[in-house]
Amino acid sequence: MIFLYIFLAAVAVFLAVILVRAAMFKPKTFPVKEAEPIDFDKEAPVNALQQLIKCKTVSYYESEKEDDAEFEKLVELLPQLYPEVFKACSFERFSGRALLFKWEGKKHEKPTVLMAHFDVVPVEEDKWEKPPFEGIIEDSVLWGRGTLDTKVTFNGVLYAANHLIAQGFVPENDIYLAFSGSEEINGKGASSIVDYFEEKGIELGLVLDEGGAVVENVFPGVKKPCGLIGIAEKGMMNVTFSVSSGGGHASAPKPHTPIGVLAKACCDIENNPFPMHVTKPAAEMFDTLGRNSTFLYKIIFANLGIFKGILNSLAKKSGGEMNALLRTTVAFTQATGSLAPNVIPPVATMTANLRLNHLDTVESAEKRLKKIVNNENITLTVFRGTNPSRISLTEGAAWDKVSAAVANTWPDCIVSPYLMVQCSDSRHYGRISDKVYRFSALAMTPEERKTIHGNNERIRLESINKAVEFYIRLIKNC
Repeated sequence: MIFLYIFLAAVAVFLAVILVRAAMFKPKTFPVKEAEPIDFDKEAPVNALQQLIKCKTVSYYESEKEDDAEFEKLVELLPQLYPEVFKACSFERFSGRALLFKWEGKKHEKPTVLMAHFDVVPVEEDKWEKPPFEGIIEDSVLWGRGTLDTKVTFNGVLYAANHLIAQGFVPENDIYLAFSGSEEINGKGASSIVDYFEEKGIELGLVLDEGGAVVENVFPGVKKPCGLIGIAEKGMMNVTFSVSSGGGHASAPKPHTPIGVLAKACCDIENNPFPMHVTKPAAEMFDTLGRNSTFLYKIIFANLGIFKGILNSLAKKSGGEMNALLRTTVAFTQATGSLAPNVIPPVATMTANLRLNHLDTVESAEKRLKKIVNNENITLTVFRGTNPSRISLTEGAAWDKVSAAVANTWPDCIVSPYLMVQCSDSRHYGRISDKVYRFSALAMTPEERKTIHGNNERIRLESINKAVEFYIRLIKNC
């Protein structure tokens, strides 16, 4: 009986420790300065973005499909839309349709780089409710490809700079406005600008690109909006699996056709997901947002070492964004087979897109896939592989500037680091800076987020002006 009492006492102590930890897992408090009001002409940035949307700056991996004239049309518009920027800043062009403005400050040490891209992905125009390149405004909403990704930040950066220059403002340190016209095809725009900084030996104090946003209902138990600032992004690789055969008529198949062999490999990989790794970006997000969650979730996130298995099981079963934060993901996206329904394909292929966790690499992921498939008849070919980005600091002046600008522009949100599961041009800056952040200066609804790279992309006019407000605040602090 004494052993039972000891066991019950141990359980009671264990539960007490868990509950006390959860009770003490309270939101962190930071000194907040009252934000000064930002005043500017609210119609001008809307009109400017409307003009940018009318430029069909669509990127294709097949360069012959691109319309160079539309890209030049956009560049030629810039002096008209942002005349003060061209008066005060030097301007250079680089390969990959890259544009670089230098706005000289009072000092020239550790400048800031504000990034965006002005190319967009293709559209299926017949599936849009409004034409994607006419810049139609209805019910305080601007429709068009690129309104969210990322001509709104391109416009926000340039208009904010234009407004401040007109007021006679000079930044404390140099500011570079760096834009690419080839981001959507992983082009050389951003990397050519990074080459320039590297060759000049320029040490950057802050880099900001697209990435997180102010969003709701993205973290369990958190009801307030979350201002998510990406401090890193996952790696990416595409893998093709192929099986060859003698082909033949479908009337007399062997027990396993090439497609059947690939189907088994697909199921084996999906049924054996990559292991969970709580890396620094995810850990800091859990520590920040978990403190603002309900008590039940605080029990989990305050005692993550104990409940890691539960979190792992929930993530694997649900998939989605939480799962993507915690492990390398594999999404099968393409497959090819025979050209006729009654012919066994001489070659069948399937392609998977992987997003790499920071404890995985292209090499280690390929090795794991081969081990799971374990079939010498299947050939794996890796293409377009990049390892995860460098992880940026969440302490120091650079982080404080970005997080303060977010908090002051959207005062009701919880500012938090996070891991960006998509790719952006900012990954190129990791080789020269550990102060690279990813935040699209927007508050986005779930419906708006779905239109990025999809049909009916559009933006509320108030969001256009909020982006300008954010950049004005940030620039004033740089």
